[in-house]
Amino acid sequence: MDDRDRRRIERRILRKERKFERKERRDFWRDWKDEQKRRWHGQTGLGLEADFFSTAEMLQVWREFFHAFMGDWPEGHWIFGGRRFSPWHQGMASFNPFVANVLSKGGGLLPLYVLHLVADKPRYGNEIMEIIANRTGGQWVSNPGAIYPLLTELEQQHLIEGSWEDPQKRTIRIYRVTDTGKEELSRLKAFVVPKLDEAIAVLKKLTQDMGGDTAPEDEEPDAGDMDYGDGESKPDGQEI
Repeated sequence: MDDRDRRRIERRILRKERKFERKERRDFWRDWKDEQKRRWHGQTGLGLEADFFSTAEMLQVWREFFHAFMGDWPEGHWIFGGRRFSPWHQGMASFNPFVANVLSKGGGLLPLYVLHLVADKPRYGNEIMEIIANRTGGQWVSNPGAIYPLLTELEQQHLIEGSWEDPQKRTIRIYRVTDTGKEELSRLKAFVVPKLDEAIAVLKKLTQDMGGDTAPEDEEPDAGDMDYGDGESKPDGQEI
């Protein structure tokens, strides 16, 4: 047995151990999904992945479940009571503040990612919002108040240019990257993407410290989709 086979076996054993640990570890979100299934399984029109609850009863169940688990109401919790966690106050279980913080205003990633999407091909605002929602698995949902001012700013910086799909109706504005935007995107990727990789590595270590489920050290995690600006894509080579 060579070293590669030995490492493969060790990784397989480690994955089995972690699978067992996941079953034993307390998991609020797993328990919440179980509670949803117990209460509403089979009801027409009720998706278990729904974000905001459609009835006062459902929202109250969420609040009571949170209170029973955490010992306080969502808006009163000493950590999660702040404005950044407000979607949880309203029962948006799919919301992930650790994703939202880097994509929200001031987080630095959203302008780069939007420019990246427009450089990939011409797009309109709603399309960009849908892509971000899909790529984050609904963990952060953008809104017109965030995207359209950003597109206007990118236009003012001459990084993109917009034109009406129908100049008479003026309902859909299509955005295309400029040559200046392509150059700026290349610089931004070279500057930001390595720091994102560093952040992912740090978060992985912190999660491991707290007993989280992450890939073994010698097993490469899935890479991101943005290249480094020098024409070299991340290892999976996938484009968004």
